[in-house]
Amino acid sequence: MSERAPLHEQHDMTHEERLGLRLREAREYLGLTQEFVAEQLDVPRASISAIETGKRKVSSRELAEFARLYKRPIAQLLGTEDDNEPTQDDTVGALFRTTRQLTEEDRRQVLKFAQFLRSAGRPPTPDR
Repeated sequence: MSERAPLHEQHDMTHEERLGLRLREAREYLGLTQEFVAEQLDVPRASISAIETGKRKVSSRELAEFARLYKRPIAQLLGTEDDNEPTQDDTVGALFRTTRQLTEEDRRQVLKFAQFLRSAGRPPTPDR
């Protein structure tokens, strides 16, 4: 994933450029192509590119579709929500991306461990 522009550079960016940057980061984080996103939103791929570079405005319908597709709150895409805290979807996405690169046997081991954690519940707390 590309790095976010430094804060001082973001202040020099237009609203559309900042939104485009957040949309591009969300797309890349999920490993999606511009072509795939364009198909899902039923717009030309060039429109996705123009949106991500801030050269094209995003309609409210498109913003809602981006949020749905990227599993992000609209406020986060607009930059009005603190996005430093990872969401559950971020964790699930990271697990997916990491485990898909493992061997089938290793994935089975990860699954067994996850099932163990789910069934084990919280560890007991010592009495004081």
